[in-house]
Amino acid sequence: MWHSIWGEPRPADPPPIGRLDWLLVGVLAIAALIEGIARPGLVGQPFVTGLAVALMPALVWRRNRPLLMCVIGFAVAGLLSALAWATATDEIGLYSMMAVLILLYSLVRWGSGREIVLGLVCVAISAGFGLSVTSAGPAEVIGSVLLLLLFVAFAAVFRYRAALWDRQQRAVRNHERLALARELHDTVAHHVSAIAVQAQAGGVVVGTQPDQASGIFAAIESEASLTLAEMRAMVGVLRDDQADAYAPRLGVTALTGLVRSDSTPAVEVSLTGSLAGLPPAVDAAVYRIAQEALTNALRHARNATRVVIEVRAEGDVVRVRVVDDGLPASRAGVEHGFGLPGMTERALMLGGSLRAGPGADRGWVVEAVLPARGLT
Repeated sequence: MWHSIWGEPRPADPPPIGRLDWLLVGVLAIAALIEGIARPGLVGQPFVTGLAVALMPALVWRRNRPLLMCVIGFAVAGLLSALAWATATDEIGLYSMMAVLILLYSLVRWGSGREIVLGLVCVAISAGFGLSVTSAGPAEVIGSVLLLLLFVAFAAVFRYRAALWDRQQRAVRNHERLALARELHDTVAHHVSAIAVQAQAGGVVVGTQPDQASGIFAAIESEASLTLAEMRAMVGVLRDDQADAYAPRLGVTALTGLVRSDSTPAVEVSLTGSLAGLPPAVDAAVYRIAQEALTNALRHARNATRVVIEVRAEGDVVRVRVVDDGLPASRAGVEHGFGLPGMTERALMLGGSLRAGPGADRGWVVEAVLPARGLT
């Protein structure tokens, strides 16, 4: 068990240091200062108060340097225990020094396996020394140990949940990449077949009809360029090695099948501009994104009466916009689903972009911009 923990890497990149971190430090530092002033009879009061206030900034880097900050925090706690032993008193620290428990939580939540093991050893030494010098009874020892274990357990639970969420997100991305790879596979196969047919025809007429052969070879060049662009997108995309039976792809023309006029919310589809002849991968992506955004709206848009799917060709891009008129607060927590990451992954892999958020007045807006000419 220890071997598996020792080799465990750190979780994904922790959130950056923000204003809330500094606000937490400020609040705890002020609390330590006020407590120190309110307890003038405390042994070593100026030193203990200053030490507590100086420790609080360690909380800012608790996620980026979990082992170092935890060691610093419990080293300060050990120093106070040593001072209590030297002065033969059982009470020397401030209650605000309980902030070191946050550093213990951060160690287990954000540290690597090695950092967790080394940090817990330091915590055990510091806590054991503190309990021994204060002549704590069995009840106090058990209570202190349970408190430390409670913070460790909380951190382990949240670490596990974050790891599970990360795995689910990767599964969604892999699923989208697999689907896109299958679609690109069909497209590349089509282009290569066209190249082969054109090359055969060119070989027949090159000697007798050079002008016609020139046009054929130009077509071969165009098909080859498209094939190279599609193949670049396939490189690095994981897919099943087994032969798959590919179902016909649904594209822009299939969006009219999503129209619903006899139910609530009603679903409207608007197609504008020249949408014929889109690259197959883009054509399929338009339908997939619109379908997934509509599914999210039907599931989460509270009190919505209308969902509008707009697909518009604008120059070199295709814009997909799905809007509902649900209540503004009805989408809290939707970003924690897996539909949005999948749509975003598909758009990015095709060289486009996707954003989602509340509308100006009410409802929810999903908008994707995709290249109308495919991958380049």
